[in-house]
Amino acid sequence: MNNSSNQITVSTTVKVPVEKAWHFWTTPEHITRWNAASPDWHTPTASLDLRAGGVFSYRMEARDGSMGFDFNGTVDEVKPHELIRNTMGDGRKWNVYFRPVDGGTELTEQFDPEGTNPRELQQQGWQSILDNFRRHAEARAGEQQLQFDIYIEKPAATVYAAMIAPGTYQEWTSEFNETSRYEGDWAEGSPIRFVGCDKEGKTHGMVSRIRKNIPGEYISIEHLGMITDGREVMEGPGVDAWYGALENYTFSPEGNGTRVHVSLDANNDYASYFNTTWPKALAKLKSICEA
Repeated sequence: MNNSSNQITVSTTVKVPVEKAWHFWTTPEHITRWNAASPDWHTPTASLDLRAGGVFSYRMEARDGSMGFDFNGTVDEVKPHELIRNTMGDGRKWNVYFRPVDGGTELTEQFDPEGTNPRELQQQGWQSILDNFRRHAEARAGEQQLQFDIYIEKPAATVYAAMIAPGTYQEWTSEFNETSRYEGDWAEGSPIRFVGCDKEGKTHGMVSRIRKNIPGEYISIEHLGMITDGREVMEGPGVDAWYGALENYTFSPEGNGTRVHVSLDANNDYASYFNTTWPKALAKLKSICEA
């Protein structure tokens, strides 16, 4: 590990094997989900050609669309599960080191600072992104992706509308909770809360945002936190297991109707529950649409 006196170093320990840490760090699908220093920023697109001479490009934007920039450069050297050396677009060096340790992986970044912002501010920002990576990797390591689909003999636009309209949404999601509902809207980038009441009348649910919405074709929901007894809880052991989990809906024309495909990241503790309730919920959506 090289560390010139001018470079800035940030580090964290991730409770996943080095192979998984490497996968989450180098896969664009995952990069777009952890590469942000704060909740009001995100990375809508990312590409990485992981080989010497390959290029990387991460588009980083404020969620309100007020600003953004491309973080890009060239990959100089790759040692799988051990090292990635990079040169950023402005010529600065950025190296990433992976080291197996008891209980997980120590991940360290060293980079040349830029000349505009104070070193302390740069270190804080890079450390925040690294901490976000740790949270994402540890959450995703303990889950599985579930898949469900159903054929509905109605056009995709009809099915899409029935799925998200307040009244019919409450009806088909009652299989999960009889008081199920949402608060917010389905516009791309919008915050949304999925809530319901327990037997004591206390409100529980998920704090989420609409990651992508192509009307009649595709919806992607990203879960960010939980609602417990009516309070939003954004950090903690139970919450971290859901942070960054995706729930995706694809509406594909098929014959005279629509194939609805659902994929979701599910904590292993909930897999059995979802495998029972999701088919029932989709069957109810089918009944609503075809009535």
